[in-house]
Amino acid sequence: MNAWAPTSLGGKVNYESYTGNQTKFVSQAAWFSRSIDCQNLTGKKAVVSGDATHAVSITKILAREMGIHVSRAGTYCKHDAEWFNEQLQGFCDEILITEDHTKVGDMIARTEPSAIFGTQMERHIGKRLAIPCGVISAPVHIQNFTLGYRPFPGYEGTNQIADLVYNSLTSGMEDHLLDLFGGHDTKEVITESLSTDEDLTWNLESKSELNKIPGFVRGKIKRNTEKFARREGITNITIDVPYAAKEALNA
Repeated sequence: MNAWAPTSLGGKVNYESYTGNQTKFVSQAAWFSRSIDCQNLTGKKAVVSGDATHAVSITKILAREMGIHVSRAGTYCKHDAEWFNEQLQGFCDEILITEDHTKVGDMIARTEPSAIFGTQMERHIGKRLAIPCGVISAPVHIQNFTLGYRPFPGYEGTNQIADLVYNSLTSGMEDHLLDLFGGHDTKEVITESLSTDEDLTWNLESKSELNKIPGFVRGKIKRNTEKFARREGITNITIDVPYAAKEALNA
């Protein structure tokens, strides 16, 4: 990078001291990228959905700077479709441009990502599927507006973005700890799916076994088991079915 940059007055200013100070003492991104916590995020699967500019930016950060696999990225800004497609070539596996939120929900359910980065609507979907979601764009909820100073631009902003990504991908551990220490009001399986499961029945033994699984992976195992059961024409899920599903789906 050229440390000398021209000014509007015709002179040149050396920004090397400023950028060095900001990188070493203001932004913690360089330190975080070398930490074991950041390296544990490499290869994790994520889905992005939101307004065009925010969705493009977070997708590029996840894929290019944090080593996270963005399976699908989408936007509801149909008028920006051409620009959106152009910007995300090579950064994600699939692009979805739609104003139909049910399609977004079905896409997330099929993908089963480790985390979602989207709007408050995607956060509701994630809640139903037990998948954590970091809110990156409107529509948002009042809780997404913090009282403290939390800028996103500039060097300070890199800290906020890193926190958002890291906390979203690791927040599933909270449910696991609550399960361990009896923090939930109920021990019933709380994982839900966007697809109906009225045609399937878990018997007491299989449901008890499912409840022993840590909360942050329970949802995926439940969905994989039900997917396998439907494919095999099984309506009553006994304790043997989840193990058969694991072998068949390599879950």
